[in-house]
Amino acid sequence: MNAFIEAVRVAGTPQGPAPVVLLGAEDTVDVLPIVIGFDEAASIARGLDAIDIGRPLTHDLLLDVVEELGGRVNRVHVSEVRDETYIADVYLNTPRNDVVVDARPSDALALAARTGSPITVDEAVFEDGREPLDRFDELDDIREVVQ
Repeated sequence: MNAFIEAVRVAGTPQGPAPVVLLGAEDTVDVLPIVIGFDEAASIARGLDAIDIGRPLTHDLLLDVVEELGGRVNRVHVSEVRDETYIADVYLNTPRNDVVVDARPSDALALAARTGSPITVDEAVFEDGREPLDRFDELDDIREVVQ
């Protein structure tokens, strides 16, 4: 199913703050929350905001390498949950052929945020993990936390 990055928020947990990316999907107000790391959350937000900090960070560097080699990101796909861990794939078009690269969802979404590439989620994965969007209304936006 087609998806988009609804928000990147920070949840309070007994172990401390935990960033969560919220993936929205067409025809629903629910979201798929995926807990990620702070660096990845900040990187997704920077990609969404198209912020250039002068020197490339990891996701910028990876995208630069892909593009310098003549490739481009076609889409990212959150494909499954394995042992409570979300699995994603990055679909690349390269001069030699199309390839699929295994990725953490946070890294795949950071690339999608920079390229505007489509995001898709396996329908069963979304259905199994979906939560009402308003459950996350009180959480801080990652941009407020990492300023």
